[in-house]
Amino acid sequence: MGLDVLFDAFVSVFNGGSLTFLIAGVLLGLTFGVIPGLGGTTALALLIPVTYTLQPLDAMYLAGGVMGATSFGGSISAILLNTPGTAPNAATTFDGYPLARQGKAGMAIGASATASAMGGLIGLFTLLLFIPVAREVVLSFGSAEFFLLTILGLAAIAVSVKGKLLRGLLAACIGLLLAFTGANQFTGETRFTGGINYLWDGIPLVPALTGLFAISQMIELALKGGAVADSEAYSEAKNMKITGVSEGVFAVFKHWPVLLRGSLIGTIIGAIPGLGGTVAAFLSYSSTAQTAKDRDTFGKGNIKGVIAPEAANNAKDGGSLIPTVAFGIPGSAETAVFLGILVLHGIEPGPQILLQNEREIYGLIVALTVSAIGASLLGLIFARVLVLITRIDVNIVVPVVVTLSLTGVYVLEGRMADVAVATIIGIVGYLMIRFDYPRLTLVIAFVLGEIAERSYHQVRLISDDNVMGYMLGRPISVILILATIITFFLPAMRKIPWSKLKRSAS
Repeated sequence: MGLDVLFDAFVSVFNGGSLTFLIAGVLLGLTFGVIPGLGGTTALALLIPVTYTLQPLDAMYLAGGVMGATSFGGSISAILLNTPGTAPNAATTFDGYPLARQGKAGMAIGASATASAMGGLIGLFTLLLFIPVAREVVLSFGSAEFFLLTILGLAAIAVSVKGKLLRGLLAACIGLLLAFTGANQFTGETRFTGGINYLWDGIPLVPALTGLFAISQMIELALKGGAVADSEAYSEAKNMKITGVSEGVFAVFKHWPVLLRGSLIGTIIGAIPGLGGTVAAFLSYSSTAQTAKDRDTFGKGNIKGVIAPEAANNAKDGGSLIPTVAFGIPGSAETAVFLGILVLHGIEPGPQILLQNEREIYGLIVALTVSAIGASLLGLIFARVLVLITRIDVNIVVPVVVTLSLTGVYVLEGRMADVAVATIIGIVGYLMIRFDYPRLTLVIAFVLGEIAERSYHQVRLISDDNVMGYMLGRPISVILILATIITFFLPAMRKIPWSKLKRSAS
């Protein structure tokens, strides 16, 4: 199970300056989580160039600290301001804010902190159990399976966004176009460069991800204007008494079935590429409300309405890493940007990551584990201070984040062209937000496009250009082909009135 590697990763956290990176990640994650409109994806995009000079393991600690802390940070503003810091925290506002209005803000935050920490630990424990199985599966994969996995991942994410299949596929095509820009690995022929020498080596990953997430998000915030949080909600939150925290902590263990169900839902939903924390949190909340004996109290300040979504929200981090570390297919936008950090440190996404970079993967698990607990403790201590951040005017937030992002992009290679790429793709990213196009499919196609192309050409060479015949002769490839076909037809199958067909048949 790699317990020796896991133990070494735990020990290394408390040696040297590694703990500093982890704490910095937690603080940054809490801050970006509290501020609506930012979130962990923006924080990670901002950190990509920062991690360039770090050792791979320290980069894992920094990124893991951010990913483990953002979810709980978003619940603080959801409870105190009725404004979710991140999209998944919207489910927490249903009962968290009514509890705060009743003078039980401390109870709600205590429950959120404990549920977040416990949900995160359960999700990561599931990931640890899965890794040995995944390693055995990976050993049976070849070039054909790697190629088909990329296709399946793109299909799954495009289909998972309800009503946006064509938009998701179009975004994936744009991502592939970006990935194929530059010299062909096999023929040396340049593609889509427009005669620009800078593009011969392809579009660099760091500027592209920074633009797509950090810059695009700042454009959206700038156009909204004003302070991040509503002034009326802020003044009300400032006068709230944050007491009864221990009551909220004990409530989580009192309602342990809610915690376990939320964690299980979060882990399963997180493992399905493209669904993410929002689906997990709302599904956990609705299932808890529908099965509860006191269902009429939900939406009016039921503590179980805080425990359920927050447990699912943090458990999804462990779940989303299952397809990420096993197959190189990110389960969420955060893990998609995290793949960018891996690539920057010479760690190639895909099944081989479990075999060649076991130390870094277990380092990430340690970082997420420690940050899940650390973020909850720090959040309880600094909840009121963190809420003050939401009163910062976006006219201050936007220039600071944009400056840091573009400076980091420039410092990486010292090229102004990288800054231009980040800016252009940032505008494209904003347009995708504005017209509701999924950015995740674009990122996955962009990150995995090169691997897919290389795998495809390898299959061509192995099979003497009989690609389909070669794939159909391999059992795992056949399973992946069938899975991809079923995935594409799932939306249409859902629309078929099966119940009516059964009645007419009988």
